[in-house]
Amino acid sequence: MQNALLFLVTVLIWGSTWIAIAWQVGSVPVLVSVFYRFGSAALILLLVLAALRRLPVPGWRDQPYILAQALCLFSCNFLCFYSAAAYLPSGLISVIFSLATLYNAVNARIFFGDRIAGRTLLAAALGVSGLLLLFGRDALIHLDGGTLSGAGLAALGTLFFSLGNMASRRNSAAGISPLTANAWGMAYGALLLLALIGLSGTPHAAPPDGRYLAALLYLSLVGSVVGFTTYLMLVSRIGSSRAAYTTVLFPVVALSLSTLFEGYRWDAAGLLGLALTLLGNVVIFWRAPAPRPAAQPLR
Repeated sequence: MQNALLFLVTVLIWGSTWIAIAWQVGSVPVLVSVFYRFGSAALILLLVLAALRRLPVPGWRDQPYILAQALCLFSCNFLCFYSAAAYLPSGLISVIFSLATLYNAVNARIFFGDRIAGRTLLAAALGVSGLLLLFGRDALIHLDGGTLSGAGLAALGTLFFSLGNMASRRNSAAGISPLTANAWGMAYGALLLLALIGLSGTPHAAPPDGRYLAALLYLSLVGSVVGFTTYLMLVSRIGSSRAAYTTVLFPVVALSLSTLFEGYRWDAAGLLGLALTLLGNVVIFWRAPAPRPAAQPLR
């Protein structure tokens, strides 16, 4: 029951964060927006855990993996996603992000020796076919390459996310709770983003309006503090591959919001593409029912 609740909360929260990300794209540079998000999220989480006296400092042996989690989950991946939002509707970005199931299967094989089932190859073929149907027409129409750039950035961000899952899996196995790893990881990520802002000379920009502030508050408190905690708790409880199944349902929430707020228009090819992409993810987790034991003959 607890796993089901964590699953549902993660789907609803992260399925809705994509539209909030789209609302932050514009007058504030991407680096600054991502810094605002994780700087405020880190501050909230560190203060709460410190007040509860539940903020242990990870040992030196664990620090490189906390830093890896910071780079992959709390900085580099979202730099890619926020940049992609300048080219693509938020709902389509979430569709690409749903391929995290495939990334996680491959990376779990590389880093932990998990076996890749044959159905993973089928899932990859279904997913790629779905994405071609979703993006093929726009890629041909938009000769400036904006659609392809957005898709590439979203795919790169999903790769970073998956690598962050591997770091989180290692940290959980080392006995570091998701809350502790998130608190320090978000703090490290915010410091890295601040350093990049300084090194690149990116101008600071104040939040321009109430909608931006509302989106920032939602992304910091709900999307980051709550969402990442529930997701990484799932990773620690059921494994990275099964936890990534939450991403299968993100596009349903995200594309619904994109249709309402961004004017995303569906057509037959888009619906078929979405269905194939989701089916590709579902294939990974399908399990045939265990055969029933043969009845013993009466004696």
